[in-house]
Amino acid sequence: MNVRILDLTRQYEIIKEKVEKAVCEQMRTGAYIGGKAVTDFEEKFAAYTGAKYAIAVNSGTDALVIAMKALGIGKGDEVITTPFTFFATAETIAMVGATPVFVDVDENTYNMDPSKIEEKITEKTKAILPVHIFGQPVNFDEIKAVASKHDLLVIEDACQAVGSAIGDKMIGSLGDAACFSFFPTKNLGGFGDGGMITTNDEKTATVCRAFREHGGGQNGAKARFYLDGVKDELADAATVDGLYNPYKYYNYLIAYNSRLDAIQARVLDIKLDYLDGFNARRAEIAAFYEKELGVIDKVKTPQVMEGVKPVWHQYAIRVKEKNELGEFLAKKNIGSAAFYPVPLHLQKAFEYLGYKEGDLPVAEQITKETVCLPIFPELTQDELDYIVQGIKEFFD
Repeated sequence: MNVRILDLTRQYEIIKEKVEKAVCEQMRTGAYIGGKAVTDFEEKFAAYTGAKYAIAVNSGTDALVIAMKALGIGKGDEVITTPFTFFATAETIAMVGATPVFVDVDENTYNMDPSKIEEKITEKTKAILPVHIFGQPVNFDEIKAVASKHDLLVIEDACQAVGSAIGDKMIGSLGDAACFSFFPTKNLGGFGDGGMITTNDEKTATVCRAFREHGGGQNGAKARFYLDGVKDELADAATVDGLYNPYKYYNYLIAYNSRLDAIQARVLDIKLDYLDGFNARRAEIAAFYEKELGVIDKVKTPQVMEGVKPVWHQYAIRVKEKNELGEFLAKKNIGSAAFYPVPLHLQKAFEYLGYKEGDLPVAEQITKETVCLPIFPELTQDELDYIVQGIKEFFD
């Protein structure tokens, strides 16, 4: 048997009839950038997450950059985040000119440890950027309490957590902004890159829309007013219509080109209808792994915080023999992944921050032990049995 860590072709077979029809319809319209397909998906995604506004962009990375820029984070600011995540989380902090400040993680959930945040706050701290790692929500109440006490922004990195919730609140509706990725491997993945910013604040939404499209047009004019207090001199100009738009060639901010294309929007709109079902299947697989692997003394299974609903983007076990287990599974044609082998504070790109080994011991230990197992929804029970048997064979 050959079990891949992820097989996107199986999901395509489930949705291909609807997707192929939608993509061909969109191509026939001649509208490939923006337009109704994108705005419809934005509205649908906002309603799904419970956020007031959703702004589609071309990647999760751009979502983080644009959200931080829109919230005024930049040179001289510090943003507190986790070292146990994908590089883009901290990379984007540096990209806007701010300094990432890392706090250690909880050894059970792998998420940022809220008890470690306050000691890292300085007069330069502007925001906290928690990551719902592997699809499990962070302890948001405690993080928000610290943020409120010190008047800090909270931006959720929800790139791995679409569909997750804390109580009856969906991830994406809790912080000052939240950022999602639609990279093909994500729970809600497109047929290419894509991302989304959600927020409940109209000002933030408007500035994000301006930053994704060269800082131009009416959104650019409004954004300049929100950011710099400069009144829109075209506000009383001729009515904007299909023939004349006085804003067309006015740009008000130095910004980005980060638009979600219409074909991706059509694909994601369809896949969003399937998301809850796919996530429910992931939860079933996680429960099976817990039942079968949780009894092995040398395996530490991920723990779920009370009151949250994870979406199991990854199922990461911890074992002392990380490399040996990965090699053993590979010989049995079982895919696995070593997320993440290097904590961000020890990445070469962040050497200038001055961190050294031993500064964040929990994250450092976790990176040496985590092995992610296949958990995509289309796995068969025979494949799951084979995976579990392989792991048990290794430890026996």
